[in-house]
Amino acid sequence: MGNLKTTRWDPAEHLKTDDDMVGYLDACLAESGDDAAYIAHALGVIARAKGMTQLARDTGLGRESLYKALSGEGNPSFATILKVMRALGVKLHAEAA
Repeated sequence: MGNLKTTRWDPAEHLKTDDDMVGYLDACLAESGDDAAYIAHALGVIARAKGMTQLARDTGLGRESLYKALSGEGNPSFATILKVMRALGVKLHAEAA
């Protein structure tokens, strides 16, 4: 048997269009339950797909701060989440559960 080389799968590499990104976020919202960190991480994946440097410019937040806040281990404020979503061109909407 040969050596099997694996690499870590990065969903950001597969989010090519705005529709891909919205679909990914929608699926994550459906799966997240009450896990806010899961949603922050999903936004981080989308941010990496779009470009973290541009997101930092568009939000006025530092790149390192964004990486930390959107890592899934940070605890970003709701205001930060809203800034990121606006900069990514994503809107929240409500519907009856």
